[in-house]
Amino acid sequence: MHVVSKSEASRTNPFQDTFERLRARRWEQARTSAKERVARLRKLREAIVARREELYQAMYADFRKPAAEVESTEVLVVLMELDHALKHVTQWMKPRRVPTPLLLAGTRGQVRYEPKGVVLIISPWNYPFQLTLSPLVAAVAAGNCVCIKPSEKTPHTAQVMERLIRDVFDPSEVVVVQGGGAESQALLELPFDHFFFTGGARVGRKVMEAAARHLAGVTLELGGKSPAVVDGTADLKATAERLVFGKFINAGQTCVAPDYVMVPAAREEELLGHLREAIEHAYGKTEEARRASPDFCRMVDDAQFGRVNGLLERSVSQGARVVLGGTVDADSRYIAPTVLADVKPETAIMEEEIFGPVLPVLRYDTLDDAVRFIREGSKPLALYIFSQDDATVERLLSDTTAGGTCVNTVVMHLTSAELPFGGVGESGLGNYHGEFGFRTFSHERAVLHQGPLFLLKNFFPPYSGRAGKLGRVASRLFE
Repeated sequence: MHVVSKSEASRTNPFQDTFERLRARRWEQARTSAKERVARLRKLREAIVARREELYQAMYADFRKPAAEVESTEVLVVLMELDHALKHVTQWMKPRRVPTPLLLAGTRGQVRYEPKGVVLIISPWNYPFQLTLSPLVAAVAAGNCVCIKPSEKTPHTAQVMERLIRDVFDPSEVVVVQGGGAESQALLELPFDHFFFTGGARVGRKVMEAAARHLAGVTLELGGKSPAVVDGTADLKATAERLVFGKFINAGQTCVAPDYVMVPAAREEELLGHLREAIEHAYGKTEEARRASPDFCRMVDDAQFGRVNGLLERSVSQGARVVLGGTVDADSRYIAPTVLADVKPETAIMEEEIFGPVLPVLRYDTLDDAVRFIREGSKPLALYIFSQDDATVERLLSDTTAGGTCVNTVVMHLTSAELPFGGVGESGLGNYHGEFGFRTFSHERAVLHQGPLFLLKNFFPPYSGRAGKLGRVASRLFE
């Protein structure tokens, strides 16, 4: 049998040396104190604050993302995650005492949180900074060495992040690897201790297969068609304003964006009117004003533009009514903020996650119909409920499933470090943010300490005497 040497492995996989450097540092990193981890996180925070303008310029160059959106949806979210970790990481790291069962009298148990080791973070293009740095914060807080693979679709942002990481961390602690699909595939061949992926379900399956080959941990943050259900008691003006914000921020390229809206037939036209008003207020009263708006993003590339535009064209040809928008410009990858009515379940726009600035509105007759429709689809990353009726809210929470849910608002749940963020089924596996992220990148190690009192000795063989009788007596205590 031929044993592959390290030099041969390096020639086979271009990132073998990078991985080995991280793995060589793994145990030193695991032994870092809370004070040392806090120092690293503070240094990261300072570097982010110093590079705000670079991030604004990079994301504008990548897909014309407005500086205000970069600040609120990228920088601010990461700073909040950092501040939460800085405040709590010392407590998170402490071994947690657990109660002792009666039969183990004389022992004491604890759970210790130890880092997974060397972890891979593959991040997406839609929120290229937030969805790279937020899991990085958790991985560093947990004491891991980290390899980051940012998306090639946002190259300017990836370059800023690479410089930032290089200035903050030793390359044996955290490193950024640039490239496309071939580079991602090469990284998946390496035996990382945990794989963290944010993106689509198709690639997510490949990441999960890679993790299975290495018997490693895996976190998948995916997407799906996240429904918004509006009932007869909802404040439609407020509902429309919040739906427009959640749908059209980042030009709809948001994994938790409301993908479609379900509204009682009797309230549809009223909701459509408020949606029109909210879009006009946010982006301009005319199509020309909306196209010229500095506050509206663009599709990230021609492929994304073509896919969403194709769904829109097919839907209109199938009878969907354009309430507002519908105009496009291929040269600038612009798709107007668009609302569609008369949408049927079989309409093209309902075939897949839209991931663009098109909002379909579907009518329903009864809440049973809405629940049935949601259940028939794949499990969504988010569910949005707009209602003033507690019974309706509880019914939708009890009779559906989703990665997360907001009541009378949208997308805000992912900004709270006190809430887990993650999907279920097709929308993902595992979660993070705050302590949930720390635990995602940690192994919970059970430790039992035996004291002088050792009752279990009475259960040792031979079982023909007292040990057998005690075993039967003990088991009856739990009958």
